Amino acid sequence: MSATPFLPFTRPSIDEATVSGVAEVLRSGWLTTGTHCRAFEAALSAYFGGRPVRVTNSGTAALELGLALCDIGPGDEVITTPLTWAATGNVIARRGARPVFVDVDRRTRNIDLARAEDAISPSTRAIMPVDLAGLPVGREALYDFASSYNLRVIEDAAQSMGANSNGRRIGSAGDLVSFSFHANKNMTCGEGGCLVVSNEAEAARCERLRLQGMTRDADMNMEIEEISGKFNMTDIAARIGLGQLSALDGFNARRHELARRYFTTLEPSLGLEMPVADFEQSNWHMFQVLLPLEKLMISRGEFIRRMLALGIGIGVHYPVTHLFAAYRRLGWKDGDCPHAERIGARTVTLPLFPAMTDADVKRVCESLAMVVREAAR
Repeated sequence: MSATPFLPFTRPSIDEATVSGVAEVLRSGWLTTGTHCRAFEAALSAYFGGRPVRVTNSGTAALELGLALCDIGPGDEVITTPLTWAATGNVIARRGARPVFVDVDRRTRNIDLARAEDAISPSTRAIMPVDLAGLPVGREALYDFASSYNLRVIEDAAQSMGANSNGRRIGSAGDLVSFSFHANKNMTCGEGGCLVVSNEAEAARCERLRLQGMTRDADMNMEIEEISGKFNMTDIAARIGLGQLSALDGFNARRHELARRYFTTLEPSLGLEMPVADFEQSNWHMFQVLLPLEKLMISRGEFIRRMLALGIGIGVHYPVTHLFAAYRRLGWKDGDCPHAERIGARTVTLPLFPAMTDADVKRVCESLAMVVREAAR
């Protein structure tokens, strides 16, 4: 009798047409930024209602380019959330600016815009909200806030590809919108990202900045007007992205089905704090629950180990950014963002990806219930 197969917390779905397409790129002799990147940008632009798009080698790079387009630098402050992947704060700090962390709403787990007003200072230049787990920050409230204080908005939509805010697709409106196509996202390039910009002038500058700030004239003379880095995507990654974009709506529909099944299968008596049951706007990038640690005799780490022993992968998304050592040295401390700190210490991410079966969800829920019950005080 074979052992029960391991169920990871996520796994990409790559079809054979995409595999064949990547092989064609490899045989072509042109692997870096080229025709497939341009085709991917055109497809993404169409997806976002015709807005200009430039692809990058990561979602982090897209955020960094967004900050550069806003000319964020030393002495500036950018408001953001502490409940996110570390890249969100890191790109601000790498520009020499100060990330200003604002606590989250306990229910949505996204930045609490009502608290953001207290974070405004004469140095505030921009706000960088995050759509945690694919649940969008309300864009109307966000842009009302930004307009009130004349702020640029760099949307960290890394997790919300295919989501919408009040029926309007994320990326189809707004200021600057960054997406990630990392391996664990709803659509992937292996590694990659894109930045949706507001006009062709920004698109042209973004294109320069993603490759060292370089331009060439008709005689191939090179010029660099502003110093930058190397953030360009390869044609290999773009070909994966083209296949994934065409399948995105189907991927997200299956994620919705799996999330609904989690809601109906997880037992309320376990005392888990559930995510917002939003099936209108979220793309269900992740399904995250908060453990009732005060009622358990085990730590979160031990919970994860016990689930792994049962063949189930669990993620942690995310520890709060402001309590990492690098940010403590900037003056952040325990208690600065109590809601985010509580959520960050209790969150576990359950398996959720399109290839999962309904039986997989049942297995996760039964295993989780067993571990929690055995650990109850």
